[in-house]
Amino acid sequence: MFIPGMRRAAVGLTALAVAALGAVATSPEQADARPKPVDVTLLALNDFHGNLEAPSGSSGTIAGQPAGGVEFLATHLAELRAAAKKKNTITVAAGDLIGASPLLSAAFHDEPTIEALSMAGLDYASVGNHEFDEGAAELLRIQNGGCHPVDGCVDGTPYRGAGFRYLSANAFKTATGKPLMAPYAIHKVQGVKVGFIGMTLEGTPQIVSQQGVAGLSFADEADTANRYARELRRKGVQAIVVLLHEGGTQVATGGINDCVGMTGPIVDITNRMDPSIDVVVSGHTHQAYNCDINGKLVTSASSFGRLVTDIDLKIDRRTGDVLSAAANNVVVTRDVAKDPRQTALINRYKTVLGPVAGRQVGVTSQAITRSQETLFGTSLGESPLGNLIADAQLAATDNEQNAVAAFMNPGGVRADLDAGPVTYEEAFTVQPFANNLVTLDLTGAQLYCVLEQQFVTGRTLYPSATVGYVVDPNGTTGTVAEPCAGTRVVRGSLTLGGTAVDTAATYRVTVNNFLAGGGDGFSALTGGTNLVTGQIDLDAFVDYLTAQSPVSAPTLDRIRTTAEVPAT
Repeated sequence: MFIPGMRRAAVGLTALAVAALGAVATSPEQADARPKPVDVTLLALNDFHGNLEAPSGSSGTIAGQPAGGVEFLATHLAELRAAAKKKNTITVAAGDLIGASPLLSAAFHDEPTIEALSMAGLDYASVGNHEFDEGAAELLRIQNGGCHPVDGCVDGTPYRGAGFRYLSANAFKTATGKPLMAPYAIHKVQGVKVGFIGMTLEGTPQIVSQQGVAGLSFADEADTANRYARELRRKGVQAIVVLLHEGGTQVATGGINDCVGMTGPIVDITNRMDPSIDVVVSGHTHQAYNCDINGKLVTSASSFGRLVTDIDLKIDRRTGDVLSAAANNVVVTRDVAKDPRQTALINRYKTVLGPVAGRQVGVTSQAITRSQETLFGTSLGESPLGNLIADAQLAATDNEQNAVAAFMNPGGVRADLDAGPVTYEEAFTVQPFANNLVTLDLTGAQLYCVLEQQFVTGRTLYPSATVGYVVDPNGTTGTVAEPCAGTRVVRGSLTLGGTAVDTAATYRVTVNNFLAGGGDGFSALTGGTNLVTGQIDLDAFVDYLTAQSPVSAPTLDRIRTTAEVPAT
């Protein structure tokens, strides 16, 4: 580290003093004799989401190759450690290791995933928003061990907790102002210290159910990182890595090791970070990138264990400073040997799970994807699978609760459905959150406000087949404070069952409890009245698949634009 004034002081040394020091390099040979830097390798992943088995479909490929599966991930990690000298390797993750998981993990409260990643050698992980899906107390149990308070030890064996350390710097207990978990960790490698600060995105309360974040508050990511970076420096740590569950997106032409047209929260957050922070391992957006942002190395390894980011650091042995940092996103190919311990873990939990996973619940006549159509140049349109789920939710509540419409949030649709038989496990993977359906009263004016909020939040609510409306791309977008002021939805175009909505009339509408609580920024839904809680959304989906099979992809004609329906 350069110390101001040091060079000027050295210039004034007498010849006698220089001779007495005897340690000043006077030749290239002497300079080369200085201690060599310490090589440290970080192996990073993010957004694993309990994908123990290799994902199928588009979720199981990346860079044109089949990828993922913890049996292969563990082998790749072992090979990368061997190549980098195991004692100099630290394995880290940037959140969402659990939550929104396939049935094999979720049925056991994600204990299998924690066991698998611990066995694979994970050292530190930040807490993602999905780590809060079942609340703070459950997250602490996942870290520390013990049987689930309701379901017990489902597989019949004790749960010992995570073999790695979760870090949570910006999630605070509201009552005390103290961090929920350790904010950072210091790891020594050959005498040098590397500091890891872990955190999730500040906006977690907007995308997690209110029960999940009860009693917690979340602080600004950059401010928090800078605060703890100062604390680490006071403890003699100069090499600082932030494990941040927030990210960005590059343009579609960018490869897994590119950084083309990078946008998203990670850019602003990184630009506001203290210069002492060297590396940011990011996540949340499920993207792959390898960037230099404001002199910092910023990486992300996509999702579902399909990539590992291999980060090479050179650290000055005397000062502890990072001299250089470089990264490479490595595809977790399936052409390597499976880790036998991971195979045994998967088979053990499959045996306990029993035949329920493979039970056929329906048939699709074609693949039904969650991908969104383009709406005036952005991915804000409908989704075949999203529409299908909304239809299922309406079917579950139209008779008993007199619902006339249903809306589904895009973040709750987690996987595609392939053509052919649909198993319970596949249906679960599509809708893994076990949200309850909620039917409530909204006025026509409130319905228009809900739809206008889509353009404020940047999220489209997938509508049931009874819903139709027209969007004006030249309309104005409301604000967070006044979403109803927007004019994107053409007034008079909203219909329910083919009948125009009266702004003064009241309508029964079904959403899940996450949306009913204002999730994803849809605060207008919290103004609903006469709330009735119904069945689990997955049960409604399974019932619909069974009753309607063979099921086809719904037509995407529920949201139209003024280009399709000119104003009259």
